[in-house]
Amino acid sequence: MMDKQSIILELKKHKKQPYLDYRLKRKTELFTDKLFYTLFDIKTPVEENLPILESMFDELVTLACWEVEKPCSKIWERYVQQLPETLEKLNMDAEAIVSGDPASLSIEEVYMAYPGFYAIAIYRLAHILYQEGFPLVPRLMTEYAHRQTGVDINPGAQIGKSFFIDHATGVVIGETAIIKDNVKIYQGVTLGALYVSKSLKKTKRHPTIESNVTIYANATILGGDTVIGENSIIGGNAWLTSSVPPNSTVFHTPEIKIKTASDA
Repeated sequence: MMDKQSIILELKKHKKQPYLDYRLKRKTELFTDKLFYTLFDIKTPVEENLPILESMFDELVTLACWEVEKPCSKIWERYVQQLPETLEKLNMDAEAIVSGDPASLSIEEVYMAYPGFYAIAIYRLAHILYQEGFPLVPRLMTEYAHRQTGVDINPGAQIGKSFFIDHATGVVIGETAIIKDNVKIYQGVTLGALYVSKSLKKTKRHPTIESNVTIYANATILGGDTVIGENSIIGGNAWLTSSVPPNSTVFHTPEIKIKTASDA
């Protein structure tokens, strides 16, 4: 049996990642929370919180930008410039939920209680940093939302205006997915890659969803060349690996058999 000192030495030897500082994960989560409340909570003062957020962001820069070629300097200034436009988009997302969900009782309910809205909000706030090339933090932000909502949106996805995720749980949207305006998707929808290979890293692997498309629960749409045409409806449990023309309705027809006692 190894003694205590030998165990310590072995553990240190196998800690191979020199930059793996888990403070980055926790501080990213704190930054995400502070940013969300600054934008939406009426009791959280914007003018007081922006300097605090800048200070928190500086800590993320210190922890995340260990590679000198990463573009970390002056990102905060550009980030803040884009927040008003991002907030405007998020308000449109919330309004799309209110107008599209008969169970929604108020806009306040959407902001405070809808996991789909929260996931979209954190995605949009992370997407700006992803576009800047800021390392790791955008992914930590969306994974924080994923853990809380069950919605997995890669920060690299491109999502247009008035996006609505209903019920939310189990939704997966891949890094190179493109979603145009006024799209509505339900729980369990996957916009994924047709197959996985590291050699495809810099290629479009995930589908394009044109404007005014509705995708119902548990539909799976795969492949970078797959385009769902505008104004189309994709029914629940559909499995698609090829494009759909505009104004289409796609549905999956299962065979359901019911056996009763008299059939025995």
